[in-house]
Amino acid sequence: MSRERTAPTVTLTSRALWRLRLARALPRYLLCAASVAGLAASARFAVVPPRPVELLAARPGSPQRDQAAEAYAALFVRRYLTWNAAEPQASTTALEPFVGGGVEPDAGLVLPASGEQHVEWAEVVQAREPTPSEHVYTVAAQTSSSGLLYVTVSVAWSSDGGLALAGYPAVVGAPAAGPAQAAARLREVSDPELETVVERALRNYLAGSSSELAADLAPGARVSLPNLGLNLVSVQRLDWAPGAGAVLATVQAEDGRGVRYTLAYELDVLSSQGRWEISAVQTDADA
Repeated sequence: MSRERTAPTVTLTSRALWRLRLARALPRYLLCAASVAGLAASARFAVVPPRPVELLAARPGSPQRDQAAEAYAALFVRRYLTWNAAEPQASTTALEPFVGGGVEPDAGLVLPASGEQHVEWAEVVQAREPTPSEHVYTVAAQTSSSGLLYVTVSVAWSSDGGLALAGYPAVVGAPAAGPAQAAARLREVSDPELETVVERALRNYLAGSSSELAADLAPGARVSLPNLGLNLVSVQRLDWAPGAGAVLATVQAEDGRGVRYTLAYELDVLSSQGRWEISAVQTDADA
């Protein structure tokens, strides 16, 4: 029995001569292009070298807030200025956590033969940073017998990670302050409809009437009503705030006892479908 053999076939495909030449020359072209790009980059760096990244440092006199150190300073001042001559041991016990080898017992405080004093409130009002590990705080303290006092306290972080006094306190004057600054002249609001909406919204806001205020609020507006209910007496000025989208209202308001206040409010406003709406009162609408 014989088998038929299948003859092999040959397929001829024609290609353009320029394609064959391009395929052979393409690697050389790519190598030349990479070399040119490298030379161009080297030339750029030689003419205009890259500048190093500059790290922004905190300005002298403006240290980052250290809430733990602030609280430590305020607590020390509160205990330092609170005493009762009839119970000197109580003052000693209160100051024990703050004293050590660096200062005398009781932080150098010697009580009189009689009398007493307590602190009604104490608050840090100024801070500076003479060294990276030391804060100097000015603490305002309202006392029962000496009135309002200002005390500076040096607080340092120790090597073991704890807070410690960096010396004795000092009784000082109030931080430097000047008279109130007049506001820059602003463009006055001349839209009667906006004036009406702002006055109505502030009247309801000060009175704590959330249901009435809602009628003038934009969708999604968040407004926190004050705890002290006030009656709006008048709107003295209404100006456009710098930028756009907010107005500044200076008003007079009165509480239930007849105490009258001059107050200033910033209101974010927007025009929607031909009417003005309030999107925020004295707060950041985007926060």
